[in-house]
Amino acid sequence: MPIFIVIFLSFLALVNLYAGWRVIDRWPLASQHPVLSYSIVLLVFVLQLVGPLGDRLVFQSWRNKPVLGPLAEVADWVSYIAFGAASILIMTAIAADLISWIWKTVAPPVDAVNFGRRALLAMIAVTVGATVLGIAQARIAMSVKRVRIPLANLPPRFEGFTIAQISDLHVGPTIRRGFVQQVVDTVKGLKADMIALTGDFTDGGVEELAEHVAPIGQLQAPHGMYFITGNHEYFVDPEGWINHFRTLGARVLLNEHEVIRRDDEAILLAGVTDYSTRGQGGAHASSPQRALDGAPEGLTKILLAHQPSSYADASAAGFHLQLSGHTHAGQYFPFTLFIGLFQRYTAGLNRHDDIWVYVNRGTGYWGPPLRTANRPEITLLTLERAV
Repeated sequence: MPIFIVIFLSFLALVNLYAGWRVIDRWPLASQHPVLSYSIVLLVFVLQLVGPLGDRLVFQSWRNKPVLGPLAEVADWVSYIAFGAASILIMTAIAADLISWIWKTVAPPVDAVNFGRRALLAMIAVTVGATVLGIAQARIAMSVKRVRIPLANLPPRFEGFTIAQISDLHVGPTIRRGFVQQVVDTVKGLKADMIALTGDFTDGGVEELAEHVAPIGQLQAPHGMYFITGNHEYFVDPEGWINHFRTLGARVLLNEHEVIRRDDEAILLAGVTDYSTRGQGGAHASSPQRALDGAPEGLTKILLAHQPSSYADASAAGFHLQLSGHTHAGQYFPFTLFIGLFQRYTAGLNRHDDIWVYVNRGTGYWGPPLRTANRPEITLLTLERAV
């Protein structure tokens, strides 16, 4: 077993034990039955591993079997919800202890029993509330975000040109064909001039997920549908997924560009491989500059780049607009509070020097089926000439 997996599982076990201890310590009934209480903590920890390990070891062979298929689906849902709820509980336990320590440091002594009871109730309320709200928003609260982007050198013929962006769909354990069809139906209704698929569309192999990705093939737009790789495409069979998206009708841009024309005017659309490939060398090494090789001069340049982190290279290469995803805007509480520590641009429209960077919040979700106060997004971008 790779050492990083051992380290991760050890860390996960420790933080679960910590959260369990804080609940048990503040709950008199649980404290009176420590063996049963810590057995439940162990069960919740094991549940969190069932989905990720089962998906990699056995669930794929179960999917099309009458009894085992539904069992695998239920196991995935229970496991990933348990993971999400446990992560929220862990963070609320840390917050409760931090508040307790600060209060004891700066304020008069308080009744420890009453404080512990109130802290426990707050931990449970936040965990249950954030989990229930997160599931509801991840599954039924999809929104179309309409954004107008002013570009100083946009040709007159492209005034009002629309781009529908789907990003981070993450078809896999709990996102299946029905969810994808809902996304596709919504995008079809937008009647966009172009469709941009900005990476992280799958969490599994082509053979397992082709049926569930299939509705993407129903999408059409007058100026085409374009796909770029995200980091998750490189986890399982990147070449297989690249070829499969071509069969779905997408033009895959691997550090390449296309000139899009309206009558006698044109703009340039380029796409790069995921930012994580920058140092690996070869054809897949992400390079906005290489994506412009042989491109005409003087055109408005739009870049599809999965990670917002490509903004510096994109700006240096002379792009005017970058469309990205990847961040999920933190996806669910409390990680929505911390995403800014890892990404400079986390959501929405941002300006960096002479380039606009738009970051889609994610159309699906990864891992836990939760999105707290952070609705899944399909973006309709409208280009307009800057005044």
